Amino acid sequence: MRVLLDTHALLWWLDGDKRLPLRVRRLLQSDETVVLVSAASAWEIVTKARIGKLPGALAVAEDVSACLIDQGFTGLAITIDHAQRAGSLPGPHRDPFDRMLIAQALAENLGLVSNEEIFDRYGVRRVW
Repeated sequence: MRVLLDTHALLWWLDGDKRLPLRVRRLLQSDETVVLVSAASAWEIVTKARIGKLPGALAVAEDVSACLIDQGFTGLAITIDHAQRAGSLPGPHRDPFDRMLIAQALAENLGLVSNEEIFDRYGVRRVW
């Protein structure tokens, strides 16, 4: 199975946060699971850490790539197709980071690991 982590799911995984359901933790630990992290999540983490909205993520923000490598996760670049899909998504959800994750999950046929129920409105296969 190939899954894309929402930013909060990545940070909760790295922190060992129990808000990440046991089922999800087991999925991420499985050798059968390819875990992808979007460049949009790196952008979100670094931006929010810089402006003080994620003070607990300063170490991650210093070197997101190293964190992914350490966990055995793979980065997912943003393509022109992803950007066009994200910009074209209907609906009122305005968060540009979320819209990119939705577009990438749809374009790449990935399960999206997130507690964000609003993602269901976009036909994403949400894993939680």
